[in-house]
Amino acid sequence: MKTIEKIEKENLVELKFSKKEVLQDDLKKKRRTFDLMRAQALGNLLKNKVNITFETADERIFQVNTTVWSVGSEYVTLKQNLFIPINAILEVE
Repeated sequence: MKTIEKIEKENLVELKFSKKEVLQDDLKKKRRTFDLMRAQALGNLLKNKVNITFETADERIFQVNTTVWSVGSEYVTLKQNLFIPINAILEVE
């Protein structure tokens, strides 16, 4: 198992993301979508933060604690107009 590195959301702009899907299992993809929608509701209604664990193009694993503002078809939008590609997200908690 790879080490999970904590990162501040302001440092996300320094990372490069791959176009590959990090989850291969359809059930895990559905769970990720459900968790992202829940995180969006928590962020918009209650200003709650969630931990998003994701993989970068160089296959490093990071975790950011942030508020999810919106979930699109390809990207998650965070505060300060920052984005994470959905295909890079391993887990939302």
